[in-house]
Amino acid sequence: MKQFNMFIDGQSINMSSKLDIINPATGQAFAQCPNGTPANVDNAVSSARRAFKLWGQTSSEERKQKIHQLADTIEANMPELMTLITQETGKPINGLSGVGSGMEVGGAIAWTRSTAELDIPIDVIQDNEDARIEVHRKPLGVVASITPWNWPLMIAIWHVIPALKAGNTVVIKPSELTPLATIRFVELANEILPHGVLNIVTGGSAVGTALCAHSGVDKIVFTGSTATGKKVMQMASATLKRLTLELGGNDAGIVLADVDIRSTAKKLFDACFHNNGQTCAALKRLYVHESIFDDVCDEMARLAREVNVGNGEQEDTELGPIQNAQQLNIVMDLAADAKLNGGHFLTGGRKIIGAGYFFEPTIVTGLTDGSRLVDEEPFGPILPIIKYTDIEEVIARANRNQSGLGGSVWSKDIAKATHIASRLECGSVWVNTHGALQPNAPFGGIKQSGFGIEFGLQGLAEFTSIQTIKINK
Repeated sequence: MKQFNMFIDGQSINMSSKLDIINPATGQAFAQCPNGTPANVDNAVSSARRAFKLWGQTSSEERKQKIHQLADTIEANMPELMTLITQETGKPINGLSGVGSGMEVGGAIAWTRSTAELDIPIDVIQDNEDARIEVHRKPLGVVASITPWNWPLMIAIWHVIPALKAGNTVVIKPSELTPLATIRFVELANEILPHGVLNIVTGGSAVGTALCAHSGVDKIVFTGSTATGKKVMQMASATLKRLTLELGGNDAGIVLADVDIRSTAKKLFDACFHNNGQTCAALKRLYVHESIFDDVCDEMARLAREVNVGNGEQEDTELGPIQNAQQLNIVMDLAADAKLNGGHFLTGGRKIIGAGYFFEPTIVTGLTDGSRLVDEEPFGPILPIIKYTDIEEVIARANRNQSGLGGSVWSKDIAKATHIASRLECGSVWVNTHGALQPNAPFGGIKQSGFGIEFGLQGLAEFTSIQTIKINK
């Protein structure tokens, strides 16, 4: 069984206590990594604080060059990283419409290069005979990154690279379910960065708690569930740490009556089911106008029946397994509740018999708001399609949910769709697509989906503090 180690102050750290890493396609362990402790967190934070004294003083141009080197090494090791992601997440190599581990590593490279080029200029707000006033952005210090299991390398890059570009040092704790690609990235990065600039501690909740509560941490970036995000916020309050929280989403899509059904259904299916629905900004509630409801449902069901589900290491696989047994049970519980409450299953609804955590791609009608499958984020390959009549009513229904990460509107009438989109209560909204993230477009949630911004200059600014300098003349 392959062994992976933590990295603290540029050194490989082994432990006698191990975590087994499960391949969700088989349900069997295939690798191990250390089960870290709060003492490891102390060492990692101390290392990061020492490294910050020099790294925080480097120029933006120096950091830019180092970050481009990180992109180069990700690219040079792309096949290995793709394999690790597929083995630990179940995500196919290619995936539904190209959304697989290849896209994850490719996206990590693109985000790294784009972020390397960002700079926040000095803002001169006054310069006259009396005084010059400059607003500077300064690095915060040590950033703690806590990442989830669904896009382990991509989200690590989203956290780490802007933190480094702004001049901070980092301690990252990946999900204990999917730490391997992140460990390998940190190992490669430590061949480029000064020791202590990027550290990784693997382990369970004890490591996460120690990191969130540590007095030497200046900011926490967390991506994960709303419930855990609230606990992170509580722990951060003791030392007034800065926070970026990207939490759960239950994104609504509204389909107007004028769409081309066949082409739109394919885009909707991809937006709902890529990565098996295990994406925060996937489309999870689909509202369809009554005049085209049956036709859209029929087409979505056809796509669900025809999609290729299997082991992600096979190149023609489009959907892999659910990543872990606990999440599989959540999806099965929501499906059972939907059946009890009048849901009509056009496809799926059952675990696929055999090894691994596979669940049939599932389309459910006959439900409405107030049903668990509509109100709660399933984070799996199951979609409720809900009929609506009045546009004002459906906007209100879409906004009634406590989540506010993303949403979308689908129509041939771009102006009308854009107006409706602007009324949706969510941090990002798309017209005729869904979940189309890019490194220069700010992304973040509202309501119970968290706060803080990622990507672009707005995201980079989250890793800095403002210092105003007034020079009297």
